[in-house]
Amino acid sequence: MAKITDVARRAGVSPSTVSYALSGKRPISEATRRRVQAAVRELGYRTDDGGRSRSGARAKVLALAVPMRPGIHVPVVTQFAVSVVTAARARDHDVLLLTQGEGDEGIGRVTETGLADGVIVTDVQLQDPRLPLLRSCSLPSVLIGVPAEADDLTCVDLDFRAAGELCVDHLAGLGHRTVALVGSPPEVYVRRTAFARRLVEGFTAAADRHGLASVALPCGTGRDAARAVAERLLRDLPALTAVVVHNEPLVDPLIEAFEQLGMRVPGDLSLTAVCPAPVAAAARVPVTSVAVPAAELGARAVHLLIRKLSGAPVPGTTLLPPRLTERASTAPRGH
Repeated sequence: MAKITDVARRAGVSPSTVSYALSGKRPISEATRRRVQAAVRELGYRTDDGGRSRSGARAKVLALAVPMRPGIHVPVVTQFAVSVVTAARARDHDVLLLTQGEGDEGIGRVTETGLADGVIVTDVQLQDPRLPLLRSCSLPSVLIGVPAEADDLTCVDLDFRAAGELCVDHLAGLGHRTVALVGSPPEVYVRRTAFARRLVEGFTAAADRHGLASVALPCGTGRDAARAVAERLLRDLPALTAVVVHNEPLVDPLIEAFEQLGMRVPGDLSLTAVCPAPVAAAARVPVTSVAVPAAELGARAVHLLIRKLSGAPVPGTTLLPPRLTERASTAPRGH
């Protein structure tokens, strides 16, 4: 049986454009509509969700879109997946993983086959290519992440902008006047991943508000990348006394790199991070951090999706407030 993705390929458009052309929910050019309708006729495509929508039966399965893209840190993905699976099982639902790296074909297949009752979407970009299909199809969805335009969507996330501000506020309160952000790998910013971009915005806004000298740099992972970024920061900002890290696997390598360059943490350099609490607590110098609450985010996403499936009202966007835990890696400037 033909699928929506087959129609999209035949017509030379995206699955979401096919959905719009058939549903009339968004304006589509007449030429595109004719191509879609011709492809539908040629392939014998029928909009059918496996009969479930007609019978009212449910699959008792939630799909989880966790695209395995460059720059993704697999342990973080695993934390979100485990939290979603745990929360779903508590509500008698199984979880289907969708790991396709780009586009909306995976979500399109789930929509057309009725394999899942709803989908939770992760690694959300500011202009995410999956959004048109999510808005146009019948499959209920919840995003862990907030795109630039969140109208008609259900989203939940840590308030990453506020997290960046909170880290800088803490360092400014300790008297630091020159701060740096060591951020996610470059490809994460190239994709305009929402959480990474918003943390940079918060970091920069707070640094400007406090009148601090600041810089934000992306960074890959591993000891060589940590050493290179540490050397660059000390060369470009000789007055540097504080760093915010938003790159979980780089926390320990960065502390080691700065120490090798003669900067003791926290004696010469205060360091904060936005990362899971266990990573911060287990670092070679326990790190003052804003926790990324993966378990809570996964559980909330499942709760919201189950409510949507039951027809109950849900909020559009839920942002969890950041909480900073002080540990041994920060101290007053010149301490």
